[in-house]
Amino acid sequence: MKSFELRRRTDSTVYRFHWADRSDGVAGYRREDSDFWIVRSPALGWIAIDDATGEVTGRPWDVPPDQQSDQPPEGDWVSKKGDKSYVYELRYLQQ
Repeated sequence: MKSFELRRRTDSTVYRFHWADRSDGVAGYRREDSDFWIVRSPALGWIAIDDATGEVTGRPWDVPPDQQSDQPPEGDWVSKKGDKSYVYELRYLQQ
C-alpha cells in the first residue's frame, strides 16, 4: 500500500501519509501536511520518529517488531510527545 491514514480516537482528527523517499535516501511514509515521517527501524519495527532528537514519538500498540511486515501494521498506534499521548487507528487507503 502506498497511503494510509492515522485517525485519532479522541476527536477523529485524521493525518494522511504517503510513500516517499527522504532526503537521506531512506524510504518511508511522509505525512501529507508536514515533514513528519514513519519509517522502519531494524530494531524497533515501524515507528514515528523526531529526526531532530531521535526520539520515538509513535509506534504500533500490539504488533511486535518481529511480527511486522514491510508495511506499517493496521490497527492501534500510540503516540507520545512531551506529556501528551494519543491512540490512533492506522487504516490503509484504497488506491
